[in-house]
Amino acid sequence: MPSVYIKTYGCQMNERDSEAVAAQLVAKGYSLAKSESAADVVLLNTCSVRDFAEQKAINKMRNLVGTARSEKRDQIVGFMGCMAQSRGRELIDQLPDVDLVLGTQKFHRAAEYLDELLAGKRDKIVDVAAEAKSEATIREHLLNGSAKTSVSAFVSIMQGCNQHCTFCIVPATRGEERSRTIPDIVAECRELVARGVREITLLGQIVTSFGRRDIPALDGKSGFVQLLDAVHEIDGLERIRFTSPHPKGYGDDLVAAYARLPKLCESAHLPLQSGSDRILKQMHRGYTREKFLGIVEKLRRAKPAIGITTDIIVGFPGETEEDFELTLSLCREVQFDNAYIFKYSPRRDTPAAGMPDQVPLEIREERNERLLNLVNEIAALKYDAFIGRQVEILVEGPSKKNAARYTGRTRCNRIVLFDGSARHQGQLMDVKIERTGSFTLYGDPAVVNL
Repeated sequence: MPSVYIKTYGCQMNERDSEAVAAQLVAKGYSLAKSESAADVVLLNTCSVRDFAEQKAINKMRNLVGTARSEKRDQIVGFMGCMAQSRGRELIDQLPDVDLVLGTQKFHRAAEYLDELLAGKRDKIVDVAAEAKSEATIREHLLNGSAKTSVSAFVSIMQGCNQHCTFCIVPATRGEERSRTIPDIVAECRELVARGVREITLLGQIVTSFGRRDIPALDGKSGFVQLLDAVHEIDGLERIRFTSPHPKGYGDDLVAAYARLPKLCESAHLPLQSGSDRILKQMHRGYTREKFLGIVEKLRRAKPAIGITTDIIVGFPGETEEDFELTLSLCREVQFDNAYIFKYSPRRDTPAAGMPDQVPLEIREERNERLLNLVNEIAALKYDAFIGRQVEILVEGPSKKNAARYTGRTRCNRIVLFDGSARHQGQLMDVKIERTGSFTLYGDPAVVNL
């Protein structure tokens, strides 16, 4: 059977989609190639959040096609995911050597379509049509990218987004919100735990919107909190995380869940986007600066040691220096553990792309640098505060950069490196933090695990 190589761009949802496609292909007899050049099929799972991500994937495809042609290799190549959904047949018009364009509701069709292309039954395939119940088709797992056991796994609980932020193309590429059922999700989680998984991260474009249309509130609990309760009951599961939420989804029931559910890790990713009420309104975010700060305060009251990270866009159309200063001041007030900062990138067919007062690139870059310096300064102090402390980590496996070291994650989502061995993998263990690196902690397990 042929071999396949999948390269993924973008978010954790894309990583999960790629894993499911790989698992489906392996189940059909495909092997996973270790490199693009060794593969019969190369698929790029794409992102459309920024223009840079799209151009990166397109340039990568050009290089793949050029290399295969120069080496006289017969290779099937295709785009999947958000850019494939957004651009459709345009991608084949632009790059005629591309064989497959697969939209976000069609990942489960990958094996079927590749079989047809490899057999010569079809020449080009473009499928970006909506498909009912596609949210329940991303179930297969290929843990660790191979058949080996992994201690953590992503579980997709829903697809789509109804938020329609003015800067975002995701509602167009992922469609409207569609949630799986709680029993279906719990069954998948149970299967993972039976395979050795000890930590599960629940995924959705706006994960806190899970079941909003389909699952009535029960005893004051939203559908999402009901799901957390159900997953929490799984024997053998040690930790639960979720991403990516929306600040509007942090009702009192979810805040209370952090204090009430021991398996729910004290970690929250709260996308801020801007500290200016004026810009938040232009973005159609649905909350104010004061509301955001109130959520942070409630979370820290429920779990004082909670790790809080965020996303911020700099240079949104019309952003003034005063607006940007409000973002800086909010970051100083909240003291985020980390922030993912993005220079505003116009996306076609979004309201923000046509707004007046587009901020020049040089100003966006300068603001990006200033905010990044502030975030790094705050994070360094927060990481240094861990030195000398004992923390619990779940050991995930060898470090990617140094196989002699093992890596684990604290409950508040900080990475810890330590000198370990294969016997540590999958263990919950205590380590004493001795020093810090760039967004990394270094620990000694011998001190506390004699």
